[in-house]
Amino acid sequence: MNKRLLKRHKRQVSRAKERVKLSEPDVRTPEQISAAREASRPSGGWRNGAQAHRSSPSTQSHGGHSGTSPAKADA
Repeated sequence: MNKRLLKRHKRQVSRAKERVKLSEPDVRTPEQISAAREASRPSGGWRNGAQAHRSSPSTQSHGGHSGTSPAKADA
């Protein structure tokens, strides 16, 4: 590596070291951590929430067909 590239590399490394931010340790108790996890969970659970989200677009797409279905049943 020539001198110019070596100096540039040293500058980049030193600047990168200045930008590093060390994370602080989690000082919460295990009870506080578990309470925070419970509070952040969705009320219906992951599976129920995903099914409800998926069923919403499918009912919208069938909404146009439902208008024609009663007309066919009446005829």
